[in-house]
Amino acid sequence: MTHPILGLHHVTATVDDAQADLDFCTEALGLRLVKKTVNFDNRHVYHFYYGDEQGTPGTIWTTFPYKGRSVRVGLKGAGQVTVTSFSVPDQSLDYWRSRLVERGVHVRDTAARFGEASIVATDPSGLAIELIGTGRDRRSPWRAGAIDERAAVRGLHSVSMVVRAKGPTLELMTGLLGFSTVNEMAGVTRLAVNADEPGKTIDVVVDPEAAPAANGLGTVHHVALAISSADEQLRLRGELIARGFDVTDVMDRQYFRSIYFREPGGVLLEVATVQPGFTFDETLPCLGQDLKLPPWEEVNRGVIESGLPAIAVRTPS
Repeated sequence: MTHPILGLHHVTATVDDAQADLDFCTEALGLRLVKKTVNFDNRHVYHFYYGDEQGTPGTIWTTFPYKGRSVRVGLKGAGQVTVTSFSVPDQSLDYWRSRLVERGVHVRDTAARFGEASIVATDPSGLAIELIGTGRDRRSPWRAGAIDERAAVRGLHSVSMVVRAKGPTLELMTGLLGFSTVNEMAGVTRLAVNADEPGKTIDVVVDPEAAPAANGLGTVHHVALAISSADEQLRLRGELIARGFDVTDVMDRQYFRSIYFREPGGVLLEVATVQPGFTFDETLPCLGQDLKLPPWEEVNRGVIESGLPAIAVRTPS
């Protein structure tokens, strides 16, 4: 049986400097900081969540800033998401190109893919952030600062993940996970789930000669898929294990519950529940303002706060 994957939930990357990451995501891109917490697996490192007003699954980009923690620069390659794409209105690419270049961001044009033009920006850690112009995105943007509402980011559009052979990856994605092939071009198969629209799309890029990826600064750590309920998540976990996948236990991430496994091409996938969401421990107007810790770390708050770098969240201008 297939499982009710709703679309993308979030994408998580390993980045370098915390302040530079905040400035790029909130000022340059105009995303909302919806949660400021720590890496639950390493309390000495921030975990930033960015997205729309509520942090709706499918709009969320998250980062672990590891500057000063002896983490090497990562290697992009096979078994990894190499490009994270955000959806913007289809007539807004000139606006974004000018805005980013004015802020010293390296921007390059790229060939249109499946009828949608795009530009690719390099973030301060070396991540490839693509802005895809589309008229197919019905989501409302986060309205803040000087970002033109007619151009503002709507959320994640898709991710591009590199594999050496697509057969086993497509078998899992279009079988158990319920994706469908919606388009193809040389070396790229576009998959979508629960409708062919931004926020529900994965591009599988086949490169038999790609060097193996290595996690580190400037690389995507994993991509998360949204699932409708904890019960469905448990059923999916059982079926994955029955098929021979090495799947983690269910992990409580406060704002969702997660399982992790690698698809046959080596890309780390997370399946995350929609609930309880980011208003679990903050009201909607106050999202991202305070450092939120899981209950088991509250006793260590003083030590944790003293070890994290000082940061300032600024309004887009």
